[in-house]
Amino acid sequence: MKKNVNIMAVITARGGSKGVPRKNIKPLNGKPLIAWAIEAAKNSKYLTKFIVSTDDEEIAKIAKKYGAEVPFLRPNKLAQDDTPDLPVFQHAINFFEKEKSFYPEIIIHLRPTTPLRTGKDIDVVIEKLIKTGADGVRTTNLVTESPYWMDVIVKGDILKSFIPGGRKYKRRQDLPKVYRTNGLVDAVRRDVIMKKNSMYAEKNQRAVITEELRGHEIDTELDFLIIKQLLNQGLFKI
Repeated sequence: MKKNVNIMAVITARGGSKGVPRKNIKPLNGKPLIAWAIEAAKNSKYLTKFIVSTDDEEIAKIAKKYGAEVPFLRPNKLAQDDTPDLPVFQHAINFFEKEKSFYPEIIIHLRPTTPLRTGKDIDVVIEKLIKTGADGVRTTNLVTESPYWMDVIVKGDILKSFIPGGRKYKRRQDLPKVYRTNGLVDAVRRDVIMKKNSMYAEKNQRAVITEELRGHEIDTELDFLIIKQLLNQGLFKI
């Protein structure tokens, strides 16, 4: 591993949530959802710093209680339902470079809504990015329902293959393997965000493959129940 690399993790947690109100601080097995991301960051051996970017004072207070740095309250215009990730991360990077003279080379995105991550998950992603020279690394998992056998509906009720030629595969075993990025851990170099205005390194993006259930995301009350069951059955040790 290259030494003296500034690596900053950003835990994004806005106050508004439509599916589950106050989702980011809703209790999950005895602690707020956001605390799971904070504890994973604490257990990483490579992070130089980790922060919470939020617009919400209550979230900020809870994040600090669990050991996160909350250097600012995110502007409301960057905490809307339709706000993309890019300006949120550019805001955080600009703040540290201009206000704190801290220059992160690698940015890690940790979402509170995918709580089944460990510090080791974060470190494996960082190691791959540095060792391969990639511009970005994302956790992925193999999908069980292949898009090659999926359809779209056109002209009212006509089924059409989503992927042209997808139906040529007659057996599941013959289908190409397809992966989805699951949001467990994303790593991207600073210049991709600030110079290329993107969160995705199109030309040099690598993958770390994880178990499918580890990337389960919490969007609904049912998702909370599923994650609780996975934890209570001891399927994941966090």
